[in-house]
Amino acid sequence: MSSIAEVQVSAGALKHNLAALRALCPEGMKVAAVVKANAYGHGLAEVVPVLEPLVDAFQVDDFDELYALRKVTAKRALVLGYVPSRELLQALALGCELTVFDTERLGALAEAAAKLELRAKVHIEVDALLGRLGVRPNDVEGLVQALKGRPEIEVVSAYGHYANIEDTTDPSHAICQEEVFDNAYNAIKVAFPAAGRHLSATSGLLARETASSANDMVRLGIGLYGLYPSGPLAVSHAGLELRPALRWVTQLAQVKTLPAGHPVSYGLQYVTSRETLIGVVPQGYSDGFDRGLSNRGEVLVGGCRCPVIGRVAMNMFMVDLSAPPGARAGDEVVLLGSQGGDRISAEEMAEWAETINYEVVARVSPRSGRRVVE
Repeated sequence: MSSIAEVQVSAGALKHNLAALRALCPEGMKVAAVVKANAYGHGLAEVVPVLEPLVDAFQVDDFDELYALRKVTAKRALVLGYVPSRELLQALALGCELTVFDTERLGALAEAAAKLELRAKVHIEVDALLGRLGVRPNDVEGLVQALKGRPEIEVVSAYGHYANIEDTTDPSHAICQEEVFDNAYNAIKVAFPAAGRHLSATSGLLARETASSANDMVRLGIGLYGLYPSGPLAVSHAGLELRPALRWVTQLAQVKTLPAGHPVSYGLQYVTSRETLIGVVPQGYSDGFDRGLSNRGEVLVGGCRCPVIGRVAMNMFMVDLSAPPGARAGDEVVLLGSQGGDRISAEEMAEWAETINYEVVARVSPRSGRRVVE
């Protein structure tokens, strides 16, 4: 694990965000904390112990993430991504609930459950007008019949995903999705009366859930970490006052003065127009600091914003240190988060790199040390 950079994760922010989002949930709705992608870059091993007493379950994507999860908690675990047949036995042995979306792998799943002398708990993923992993509505009846013939498998829930509620105020597609999902769920419910249902992630909770919701669980991801799913939802739900939980810091590796007319970094994309004090920052695109931030991004040094100059390289990039007084090697550099009353936000960084805040935090390298702070 690298000691060059550190990700500081605020336990207070995580708890605040969970409480704020729970307050929006209908009474009795369970919360699954989504900790896939290394807890959206925050660190699964650091985030899970903070949230464990406060949530009903954790959700991950694959077997490797389940294995990491089981190192820190025995709590209910939903594995809602693709798990190859060769990993089903190990996954079930670790205690988890899996997703099913076709009939092809039911035999392998039933065989693994039989070997372990247990019933495999599953969630049926319905592809309700999303066009991603999941059973098409027309194929639900066939999957239900196949499952009825597999006593080794227990259907816990049916679920789906909204396709377009973050970036639009037009609910028409969401309404169509809900209708398609409801019809599929009703068919599942006839065969498996105890089956629950869940449709919403953070965005669904903010935009679609009501007090009369038929869903019994919500999957909270991006909002837990203090980030809004989109600009429109940030505006409409500003009152939640979500708090970003991540602070990504490193230090200046070198400080030096370059004369006017001197190139900076690869490609000669930046040439100094005057004598310039520059700092070399020992992070790069292999660490999650996007190459798209070349000549566009900013960092904080000494409480001042310092522009990224030249191309971001694999392991380092340069900044203009004209603003902070007395900068020197070893000084803290904030890539994401607060310093001296200013803050570099994931949304800013996403705009500079032409991506989304999800990707900004999820790509922070696991090699950087993680530490929980209050």
